[in-house]
Amino acid sequence: MTRTIQQLFDLTGKTALVTGGSRGLGLQMAHALGEAGAKIMLSSRKPEDLEQAAAELQAAGIDARWIAADCAKDSEIARLADETLQRMGDVDILVNNAGAAWGSPAEDHPIDAWDKVMNLNVRGYFLLSQAIAKKSMIARRSGRIINVASIAGLGGNPEGMNTLAYNTSKGAVINFTRTLGAEWGKYNITVNAICPGFFPSKMTAGTLKAMGEERLASHAPLKRLGDDEDLKGLCLLYASDAGKHITGQWLAVDGGVSVVTGG
Repeated sequence: MTRTIQQLFDLTGKTALVTGGSRGLGLQMAHALGEAGAKIMLSSRKPEDLEQAAAELQAAGIDARWIAADCAKDSEIARLADETLQRMGDVDILVNNAGAAWGSPAEDHPIDAWDKVMNLNVRGYFLLSQAIAKKSMIARRSGRIINVASIAGLGGNPEGMNTLAYNTSKGAVINFTRTLGAEWGKYNITVNAICPGFFPSKMTAGTLKAMGEERLASHAPLKRLGDDEDLKGLCLLYASDAGKHITGQWLAVDGGVSVVTGG
């Protein structure tokens, strides 16, 4: 029998692991998945931030727990996967969101900063996806992987921004998503990417201060920045059976910036 739209978006009984989930876009997506019925495991580096985020979710009636882990380190990624599976059971939804940025002119970009960004933004996504798929998704022939990329992965930067490593890493995430989606379709695992535009956050605070909210918003046809709701719909679509026939895709959530810049 064909399901209703409410049934297709329902995540009751599902478990989601959200990295970089203690604030900003990660916490917004955790809210979306939890509000649809999923149990949530949050992860980031700082226990105090995670404790506060989990309490916020719990106050909203969401079953939320947390594990502090650094997704730039192989051993920490392995521990995160194992502990999540031990405490929560199988993982149905993986949101790869933990990320780092670095501002520097290309000619002076430090190699250690390049490696830091690449290890977290690309290598970390790969290793955690591999671990969760091998230990939970492949054998069950079921899974949803959501990678947070960026419209920065679609092209260059506006004047005043110098984030070569970040842009390069997010471009890699987009093609990682396409390739993994094609390869793991045989296991009924979907892999899709969200490409946010500019959202106010701790990571973007410096850019917001330097360039100004009004100037940044002016680049978007909708003339505003992203808010605390704007990723919820797409995240839930990718995570639920409403999006079960979508894989290897990316979609920009940017107020239209990529339309006018040719991304």
